Amino acid sequence: MERLAIHGGYPVRSSALYYGRQWIGEEDIRAVVDVLRSDFITCGPKVDELERTIEEYTGARYAVAVCNGTAALHCACMAAGVGPGDEVITTPITFAASANCALYCGATPVFADIDPETYNIDPESIRTRITEKTKAIVAVDFTGQAVKHKEIRAICDEFDLVFIEDAAHAIATKYDGKPVGSLADITCFSFHPVKTVTGGEGGAVLTNKEEYYHKLTLVRTHGITHDEAYMEDAPHEGPWCYEQVCLGYNYRITDFQAALITSQMKKLNAFAARRKEIVSAYDEAFAKIPEIIVQKEIPESDTCRHLYIVRLALDKLTCTRREFFDAMAAENIHCQIHYVPVYWFPYYRKLGYQKGLCPKAEEVYKGIMSVPLYPKMTNKDVADVIHAVKKVVAYYRMK
Repeated sequence: MERLAIHGGYPVRSSALYYGRQWIGEEDIRAVVDVLRSDFITCGPKVDELERTIEEYTGARYAVAVCNGTAALHCACMAAGVGPGDEVITTPITFAASANCALYCGATPVFADIDPETYNIDPESIRTRITEKTKAIVAVDFTGQAVKHKEIRAICDEFDLVFIEDAAHAIATKYDGKPVGSLADITCFSFHPVKTVTGGEGGAVLTNKEEYYHKLTLVRTHGITHDEAYMEDAPHEGPWCYEQVCLGYNYRITDFQAALITSQMKKLNAFAARRKEIVSAYDEAFAKIPEIIVQKEIPESDTCRHLYIVRLALDKLTCTRREFFDAMAAENIHCQIHYVPVYWFPYYRKLGYQKGLCPKAEEVYKGIMSVPLYPKMTNKDVADVIHAVKKVVAYYRMK
């Protein structure tokens, strides 16, 4: 048995490996520099180009680029007409923005439990949470795996709900052969640095419905329009005139961010392919370790994985998750936890939420840990992660 680095042994590797990292190439840098040397650095032609690129890639009829993924979710809820008195059902195993977007609109987040094998929201649990106040479902493609679209679509149709897909993890994922982004009523992407493609920050909202598209373009930009077709007081004195027709926000994205994302989109398929290679190597290695539970996938999802979760079978180990986490860090493999159940946070407790709402999610949370996964990882990096997991498991294996 190898001595753990945390106990004075030699670490698996000499340099740190983190759970996620962007991959910016010279062509990406040139794309940004070209914009900085141009006449437009914000709200210019590169934003339009990005939106057309996303539409072409996903098959969605409309894409609206915004400043980040949280803004995308807020815009989606506003376009869906979510407001005070409404309820929005989502999952607790997600970043807080998936629930906060309902609060921004004055609505109430309602948490449905997850499937303990896939970690995605469970459609049957959604059904038990529906009331006369339910307006929308924010279904999160956790780790990049597509949610159960057919089942959720059927629920939305039955109860006249808006299907919002939080696909922050899932660009390049397909469901039944169709790209995520073209399936739900409204889909949201994120371009944060650890996502598959990045703009530093950035997001996009996608829809096939013209009604939602018009609302999205308004709420992104202060509720202001220059289009006389949508003005209430037209005709106007001159082309400089505009109107604010609703309350919106400044959720615009810059041209240089849009140029970076557009450049990254050209490499999306290659990035996705490399992520799949790494996931395949992890699955093969970890499936042979009884102390590690491997995330299951539904057959309909052709997944581009954003996160790779190892779930510790703590009843077979002599350590806590924190001890395992620290031991991995000492081996220079820096993991992360995704995510603390949203309603456990102090802010949500003050709103009246309590532990125990989603027992399956809470049980899964106790053992999950994200190990490094990003396309720039070498085969040696991948082997180091596998080595470190095996090394730590072997030390803490219950005798």
